[in-house]
Amino acid sequence: MNQIKAGRVFYPQPQPIAKPASSSQQGISFEAIFSQKIKEQQSIEFSNHAIQRLEKRGIQLSSEDLNRLSSAVKKAKAKGANESLILMNDIAYIVNVPNQKVITAVDRSSMGDNVFTNIDSAVIL
Repeated sequence: MNQIKAGRVFYPQPQPIAKPASSSQQGISFEAIFSQKIKEQQSIEFSNHAIQRLEKRGIQLSSEDLNRLSSAVKKAKAKGANESLILMNDIAYIVNVPNQKVITAVDRSSMGDNVFTNIDSAVIL
């Protein structure tokens, strides 16, 4: 039964569900598979460093840009990439592919003579 206190609705706390047998007994657990599938469907994330670089350089991403970047990360992941350089709209993004996280972003005017190291793939959009 829901309770209302001071204009707020309080729902009863869900009861804990018994945990399934360990994955060593039955293979991979449902929880592990479910978590993996959810992570695969998540959009990309940005590290604090990448956010600072985007703000400092005045780079704004539309929802279409985010979708294109996310699609590029998925393509790189399908090819087995770990650290990828993604070039889109004259901006270079370095992405940790397994974590789907943008590490940094550099616009054309800031690229100059920059050398990108520790990448194993490039996606050009």
